[in-house]
Amino acid sequence: MHTHTPTLVVNRLDDCFAGLRQAGRAALVTYIMAGDPDPALSLEVMAGLPAAGADIIELGMPFSDPMADGPTIQAAAGRALKAGMTLPGTLELLRQFRRQDRKTPVVLMGYYNPVYSYGPARFAADAAEAGADGVILVDLPPEEAETFVVDLAHNGLHMICLAAPTTDSRRLSVILDRAGGFLYYVSVTGVTGTVLADVNEVQSSVDRLRQMTDLPVATGFGIRTPDQAAAFARFADAVVVGSALVEVIADKGKGLGQVPAALGFVASLAEGVRLAGK
Repeated sequence: MHTHTPTLVVNRLDDCFAGLRQAGRAALVTYIMAGDPDPALSLEVMAGLPAAGADIIELGMPFSDPMADGPTIQAAAGRALKAGMTLPGTLELLRQFRRQDRKTPVVLMGYYNPVYSYGPARFAADAAEAGADGVILVDLPPEEAETFVVDLAHNGLHMICLAAPTTDSRRLSVILDRAGGFLYYVSVTGVTGTVLADVNEVQSSVDRLRQMTDLPVATGFGIRTPDQAAAFARFADAVVVGSALVEVIADKGKGLGQVPAALGFVASLAEGVRLAGK
């Protein structure tokens, strides 16, 4: 059993999962791309997510070559970059969100290249100052993440790691040595937002992971409806919805209905998660 290393300060993610454990339900984690379709609208959506029922927000850091993502997230990154979003701009978006919300955990999710260019230690300090609680870098192998994990921990941030159906026990052990906050179980092998995983298969995998770690286990990739969210919420500690929400934002173009449509969709997912109980 791996016990994760605590950060130096109390982290909102830890508080959130502790509260949900007491409430006996899973977390709803919602992903949006910073700056999609433009900085102002993405801030408006982000600011409305907690009241709509999101427990944790994943904020995508746009990158020009998002290889682990399907067409929906790739298109969102393209729109955000076209609108002028940068890594410093993403941190500023988070700062603006924190002026309204000091409680909801926010995880920055993206790729290592922009973080490397920014300077990993500087990024960890600035992300913490902006109000982040954790970081997911989908292309940073855990074997190479040791220094960055230390940088994050010094600033009270968790390194959130991914595990997949193809992850063997030896590699999982390395991942769990680095991981904090929660373990993100990618329930479909492939790119984001493509195929819904088999619930029974995912449940048996989550049970196996729980025997190896005391971290909460989140599952995602492919969840698109309240019923699907509820099915995974019955056994996972968190349910992640990304591509389906990004699609709702994209489908509305720049129309006035964009924010209400996105938040209404999140509210329906939140109801599914809450009805599932645990």
